[in-house]
Amino acid sequence: MSNLGLPVSNIVNVQVQMAPVAAQTRNFGSLLIVGDSGVIDTAERMRLYNSIGAVASDFSTTTPEYQAAALYFGQSPQPSTLYIGSWARTATSAVLHGDILSPAQQAISNFTSITAGALNISIGGSVQTITAVNLSAVTNLNGVASALTAKLGSSACIWNAAIGRFEITTLATGATATIAFATSAGTGTDLATAMQLRSTDGGSVVNGIAAETLLSAVSTFDNLSNNWYGITIASSVLPASADYVAVAGYIESDASSRIFGITTQDTGVLNAAGITDIAYQLSQLGYKRTFVQYSSSSPYAAASIFGRAFTVDFNGSNTTLTIMFKQEPSVAPEYLTASQAAAITAKKCNVFVEYNNQTAIIQNGVMTNGYFFDEIHGTDWLQNSVQTAVYNLLYSSTTKIPQTDAGVNIILSTVTKSIDQAVVNGLVAPGVWDAAGFGALNQGDTLSKGYYVYAAPVASQSSADRAARKAPVIQAAIKLAGAVHSASVIINVNR
Repeated sequence: MSNLGLPVSNIVNVQVQMAPVAAQTRNFGSLLIVGDSGVIDTAERMRLYNSIGAVASDFSTTTPEYQAAALYFGQSPQPSTLYIGSWARTATSAVLHGDILSPAQQAISNFTSITAGALNISIGGSVQTITAVNLSAVTNLNGVASALTAKLGSSACIWNAAIGRFEITTLATGATATIAFATSAGTGTDLATAMQLRSTDGGSVVNGIAAETLLSAVSTFDNLSNNWYGITIASSVLPASADYVAVAGYIESDASSRIFGITTQDTGVLNAAGITDIAYQLSQLGYKRTFVQYSSSSPYAAASIFGRAFTVDFNGSNTTLTIMFKQEPSVAPEYLTASQAAAITAKKCNVFVEYNNQTAIIQNGVMTNGYFFDEIHGTDWLQNSVQTAVYNLLYSSTTKIPQTDAGVNIILSTVTKSIDQAVVNGLVAPGVWDAAGFGALNQGDTLSKGYYVYAAPVASQSSADRAARKAPVIQAAIKLAGAVHSASVIINVNR
């Protein structure tokens, strides 16, 4: 008997509709360390790391990037996300990255059998034909690279053991430094194939670029990714104050909220009358998205502040913190006089300082305008949390959010949910509202929940806003929980 018949859907029609994947909130625990070691080329630009061991596999322990990363990951608890980016502080060479060789392709016997290796390669626009490369006496892949280097003249070949590939780098630098994939020379044994240097092998070509300013590099990173939130510099030659000021201005005006951390070793910071140090300059500009730390022992100490701050999980309970009183493992504390400490405080600078009770703490925890680091960090998270939540509400609705008071209340409820989490994580707490009021809130009222959310009735909207399908302006008042940084105790003695 045939199983064919009328479809059951004629009687019961069932459809499955998958909800769209919601937009994700940003990661407010990710640092970008900008360096100039050249380990990461200007095509890749930045690379993700999750441990200091992963950084060590790419960078020598003597490089500034590694040393800054060690301070970042050296915090307890440890942050989990780090990016390292490449700054072309000087003009760069062109590089041909060969494809990664499999263990079988790396066998030295594949190369010692070659007595007359050859390939063609274009360097600086001129095609070179390399012939008569004798590899019969080499004992390792470094020897293979050296034998090719001896023939190249205008470039150098290395074996990158960490990645497992051959790389050819031009001696020339700048925008005119170019290189192309290798091809067969049509004679001898084809080295282009043996070394996996052809365009079909899966490698890459990165041409040279002219030296770029720090501001230009930061702008490139900004446009490249929204995954990083904090940024600090760890280069062989640290930037001049003018470069720091330029980047601080850029970060301040950036549409994507970020924080810039600067380490200074200029002892002028300790002089109350000094007006040339970077801390003084930035305090006069009043930037809220840049902080400065003075450290005589470490040029990358700011990475440690980021490391502690970026362990905060805003989705947890009672997880927010103040930078004041925290530790900086591997950073030597400063022994300061009272006047030097006062000068640093007046310049809205930070310092890891020794106290006379055998403890050392990060002191001040402020941005260059005097705002506290945790206030900027926390409110940036809250802004993004509210923005993403309301976006997802509109984006994921299978019908629509009506332009009515009931519809606006749905949005208000969504905003409230994000602020409720700010109460749970300790960013927001009950308190007295000391600013001008709005809606039913008056100056001097107590925010019993720590916040108040308000939207005007839809009927009060202008015809233009109604026609443009805008919701009424939603206002939220929040009371930051703050943190205690000092205390006075009076002990009255009676005989």
